[in-house]
Amino acid sequence: MFRSALVILPAVLLMAGCGAEQTSDDPPTIGFVSQNTSRDFSKEMSEGFRAGAAISGGVRTETTGPDTHDGLKQAALLRDLATRAKGGIGLSAVAPELVAEPMAQVVEQGVPVIAVAGGQVAPGSGVHLLIENDNYELGRVLADAVVERLSADSAGKIVIGSNSPAMPALDLRSLGLRERLAERLPKLQVIGPLDTGRDLGANLNTWRRLADANPDAVALLGAGDVDAINLAAVHAEKSASWLAGAFSLDAKALQGVKDGHLFATVSAEHFLKGAVAGWLLAEHAKGRPLPEGWMVSPGLLVQASNVDEVVRRQATEESRLAAARPKIDELIGSADHVRPLDQAR
Repeated sequence: MFRSALVILPAVLLMAGCGAEQTSDDPPTIGFVSQNTSRDFSKEMSEGFRAGAAISGGVRTETTGPDTHDGLKQAALLRDLATRAKGGIGLSAVAPELVAEPMAQVVEQGVPVIAVAGGQVAPGSGVHLLIENDNYELGRVLADAVVERLSADSAGKIVIGSNSPAMPALDLRSLGLRERLAERLPKLQVIGPLDTGRDLGANLNTWRRLADANPDAVALLGAGDVDAINLAAVHAEKSASWLAGAFSLDAKALQGVKDGHLFATVSAEHFLKGAVAGWLLAEHAKGRPLPEGWMVSPGLLVQASNVDEVVRRQATEESRLAAARPKIDELIGSADHVRPLDQAR
């Protein structure tokens, strides 16, 4: 059970903060600011946050976020939410450096803030807990899946694209991809990461151009969710022989795996990260200290062998929560998943 799991958390895990004041007539409000309200991955984090808070109980929740990736709008929404969510706020930063100052201001007001995803915590933010994947390692996971499908002496090109260059999480995925491919397939030329664009239509056209411009490519790999959707579409359009893979749990990406147009997609398990944040903040609002550091959340490689299971898991919020609960228990129950904040990658 969740409550018992945190009780056994080893004392070596650094703790910070104190519980928010509350009365039985006025349960505290906790909140979450997502990167956007339009993309599947961001919706999953918000849903997870609400689910995790509901497991703990005793709090109200409010989730918000800009319609699209907009760091300045996100900062304004954070300041506004802090006037109501006195019990604590989780924030998934579009650009960590843009929200560092408003995060620090909210923390100074006595509202605890957790960073959820975003790749890193910007210096000066005043935030001491990050719930995030090891994105560099996720890049290596996808690279190893590529290597399993190619011979050691394979020649040609691998093209890497990113729909959000300069976003820390995606940059780290791309770096892990590049370095692992260079290590294991030294005869291949690895190009990128190239900017494929966040807009769905522009991203599709970019991947079409990259496929046409690199007829000797053995793989086209994307670092983001939009990349996954459109790589599947381009692979189908061209009846391509090159491998296509990226990072997404969007329904179209999962269908791409089922249809054989994506050989793999990596899930950053955003629902899980949101759920852990919601549970921790709900417990903190009732008096339990927050841990400090980088809480390393696992990812999941989705391939033909497990895609049907993942599709079933993703069918409803209830099925996602049922699958996530053992992982939440594991994350909050052991210091083994917490590293120093400055090691986040």
